[in-house]
Amino acid sequence: MEGTLTARDKVGVQDFVLLDEHTNESAFVDNLRKRFSENLIYTYIGTLLVSVNPYQELGIYNVNQMELYQGVNFFELPPHVYAIADNAYRLMCSELNNHFILISGESGAGKTEASKKILQYFAVTCPMTESLQVARDRLLLSNPVLEAFGNAKTPRNDNSSRFGKYMDIQFDFQGIPVGGHIISYLIEKSRVVHQNRGERNFHIFYQLLAGGEAERLAYLGLERDPLLYKYLSQGRCAKETSVNDKNNWKTVSDAFSAIDFTEADLENLFGIIASVLHLGNICFEEDKQGCATVPDTHEIKWVAKLLGVYPSVLLEALTHRKMEAKAEEVICPLTPELSVYARDAMAKAVYGRTFTWLVDKINSSLANKDFTKKTVIGLLDIYGFEVFDKNGFEQFCINYCNEKLQQLLVERTLKAEQAEYEVEGIEWEPIQYFNNKIICDLVEERHRGIISILDEECIRPGPATDLSFLEKLEEKVGKHAHFETRKLAGPRGRKRIGWMEFRLLHYAGEVTYCTNGFLAKNNDLLYRHLKEVLCRSRNGILRECFLVAELENRRRSPTVGTQFKNSLSSLLEILISKEPSYIRCIKPNEWKEPSKFDDCLVQHQIKYLGLMEHLRVRRAGFAYRRRYEHFLQRYKSLCPDTWPHWHGPPGEGVERLIKYIGYKPEEYKLGKTKIFIRFPRTLFATEDAFEFSKHQLVARIQATYKGCLGRRDYVKKRQAATRLEAHWRGALARKELKRRKWAVQIIRRFIKGFMHRDRPPCPDNEEFIVFVRKNYILNLRYHVPKNVLDKSWLKPPGILENASGLLRKMCMRNLVRKYCRGVTAERKALMQQKVVTSEIFRGKKEGYAESLNQAFADSRLDEGDINPKVLQLISSEKIQYGVPVIKYDRKGFKARPRQLILTQKAAYVVELAKIKQRIEYSMLKGVSTSGLSDRLLVIHVSPEDNRQKGDTILLCEHIFEAVTKLAMLVKKENFVNVVKGSLQFYISPGKEGTIVFHTGPEEQIYKDKNGQLTVEKCQHLLDKGHRRSNQVARPAEA
Repeated sequence: MEGTLTARDKVGVQDFVLLDEHTNESAFVDNLRKRFSENLIYTYIGTLLVSVNPYQELGIYNVNQMELYQGVNFFELPPHVYAIADNAYRLMCSELNNHFILISGESGAGKTEASKKILQYFAVTCPMTESLQVARDRLLLSNPVLEAFGNAKTPRNDNSSRFGKYMDIQFDFQGIPVGGHIISYLIEKSRVVHQNRGERNFHIFYQLLAGGEAERLAYLGLERDPLLYKYLSQGRCAKETSVNDKNNWKTVSDAFSAIDFTEADLENLFGIIASVLHLGNICFEEDKQGCATVPDTHEIKWVAKLLGVYPSVLLEALTHRKMEAKAEEVICPLTPELSVYARDAMAKAVYGRTFTWLVDKINSSLANKDFTKKTVIGLLDIYGFEVFDKNGFEQFCINYCNEKLQQLLVERTLKAEQAEYEVEGIEWEPIQYFNNKIICDLVEERHRGIISILDEECIRPGPATDLSFLEKLEEKVGKHAHFETRKLAGPRGRKRIGWMEFRLLHYAGEVTYCTNGFLAKNNDLLYRHLKEVLCRSRNGILRECFLVAELENRRRSPTVGTQFKNSLSSLLEILISKEPSYIRCIKPNEWKEPSKFDDCLVQHQIKYLGLMEHLRVRRAGFAYRRRYEHFLQRYKSLCPDTWPHWHGPPGEGVERLIKYIGYKPEEYKLGKTKIFIRFPRTLFATEDAFEFSKHQLVARIQATYKGCLGRRDYVKKRQAATRLEAHWRGALARKELKRRKWAVQIIRRFIKGFMHRDRPPCPDNEEFIVFVRKNYILNLRYHVPKNVLDKSWLKPPGILENASGLLRKMCMRNLVRKYCRGVTAERKALMQQKVVTSEIFRGKKEGYAESLNQAFADSRLDEGDINPKVLQLISSEKIQYGVPVIKYDRKGFKARPRQLILTQKAAYVVELAKIKQRIEYSMLKGVSTSGLSDRLLVIHVSPEDNRQKGDTILLCEHIFEAVTKLAMLVKKENFVNVVKGSLQFYISPGKEGTIVFHTGPEEQIYKDKNGQLTVEKCQHLLDKGHRRSNQVARPAEA
């Protein structure tokens, strides 16, 4: 907790005990406001929890949060309602005593929600067995049922508890919740028949109409619109958007099945609820004699059907009153006003007793059949202090209850603290506080209190009215300092008090009560005639609620005020017998809006909750005290002198113990019978040391016991292991012997097979041959040739040479087939051209070997390289091939650049846009080239062709490609002639020329002295070509 003090300027302190100005009320409010603005709604005053209603979901109530607070020291984590619940649970388990958690505050401050969160915490975190799961679920699900029948919307709270509820949760010795018991106090029956503006009737009426099945509503004679019923529409807010009645009905229906309600119980219960609504719609009129009549008996019939009575009997009971005069019974008619009173009294009585039956039914389902001693944690969720514009008898009882609870706080927390310190001889600074016993005596004192005076007025003979009751109050308690009426008040106070009102100065402030209806509500009179009708009802619940024995008892039953006073006294006796925990709930504003903080409203609540007095006590006193015997018994293991037994006086043992632990003088005081520890952190440090010591002791015991068990188990295992090892070794030896025999047989057969391997198959070598075959095949798969040129092959053993040869042929065929299938049409055409080239030039012309790796092109000229005029002239013929060439004149051998274009029919020699020569394939005699690596070729034409002047001499860079293309287009045998030395060509008809080929120092073409064209090839290039030719020729030919 101290770690959070660094942020106190922003979020305040988690414990008001750490507040610097702890006597300043403004500082108290300021600390609450800081924490509320940061959505920190919980703050401690020592062990008391202050809770501010956030009016929104904050996400701090999930299972992870519950586990976080489980078993943790109280101040170790930030304040939370789970910390209060866990602290009470752990103290109950460790000290085996009973506890209660008192939740108080104004209506709308969040008391009901706080009790629900505590129940959920116990349900989730307490140890649980499958058999006790039902008890836990019933504890949880009893809450929505009681809320439906006992809670209602008020101007300050959408889910205000209109009854007091005290629930005991029973735990067995293991801390497991095994059962529970609920006590209810003063259900606000008047709400059934009347609601002020902005209020609603009890939730169950609206939930039944909104969520009930259509068949059920039809059976009960109800419509879904709540405005059709008088008892539901007086507050003018029957349809409230902030309350989801349909969803709540589903929750209540599921709870009924879990709490063990039978179908008959539910049918009777909802019949009673519906009958109350029908009762409210019964209208009375006055006849000529002034008596009440019912003009429309439709609602009477529905009430009679649902309650199991006769309509005529019910009608007579509502309009007549049976009176006893000496020994005779007289039936007198009622006026419409008295009939309305009788109707409303019947509705209140039926609903009030049904609610009591409902609580008893839930208690029977929660009851634990095991009668062993149990510890309990009580939850008191009771109405908060109420101050409305108009306060009646109900507010008087509720505020009286809050006065008694405040008195309990004063006595247990403030007065008891001081008295205990004085008895123990501890130095104490007296604290001034307001003791509200004087107000409680004003209300409850025998013969002189307000309740006694009210009872006297109710039973005295003669006409008693609310005004006579007020006059009696002025007469008997008029001089009390906390009582005022208009008649007794001074000039200023007289204006704020009506003629029928009185004012009480409560611990929470002044409250003015209107006496109208005090006598009637205190009497809670149900006419005997109506009681007889209800006692004879065929409804199972009403038969249990209205017993025939009541009719025989002539004694007057206690008034409502007296019953409430007595039940409140018994409640206080229950609370006094238990260890308390306190939760003080505060509402931050009147508008039920999140993030709104009204300083004046909060300051008022701080005052009437007595928080400042509580804080002053905590700051002046000690946070923890225990009797020497208990303290020494719990923590004696922390000191060697006191462990395991202390034989001297307990006080001396405690003194020696705390000196050994290291308590500082300002951290504790020693009284006559108790030790007082000022700071919680001192106690927590002691508790942590005790837990550590306890774990060490337990660990030592466990280690010794486990060591004994371990040694015993080890001996057994060692004996078993020795036996198993002996059997296992024998099994392994037999298995190994069998394996070796088998291996010897296999090796023997293998050697014998090897010795007879060359013989024909026989039993002696059969297995060896199979092994050799298998081994060879398995090895062969890693040595298979990858392509057709790969001649490698795994050498086979002698007995598999034939099979190996067949396999090799099959493999080669497969590779060839695979290769052939992979050859495309284009590549095939290219290879065919290469074949033609091979037929023409292989072994004849130098440079052929180098050309093998050079792919042939479809053409060396694109259409863009040929002049458009030329294309137009030869457009009738498809161009098959084109290549740039150099043409040598036949006479002067002058070199001229030309293009050689081959079509389907002829060869063209083109100069730019002119066709210089057209040679038809039919007139070609052949093509000549030398055996050297030069690029010169001569196209021979037929002398008979008059259009040709002579043969054509061309120098072509791609001579092998061009000659091959031309030869394939001409399609003549022996078309190409490869010559050596020289060749003859026609210069013109009848005249021949010679081209001489030889080697020289450099490569050149020129006209020699004899007028012949000489082609000279460089010698070293020629030698290099020969060597490469020899290297490439053989694989190229393949």
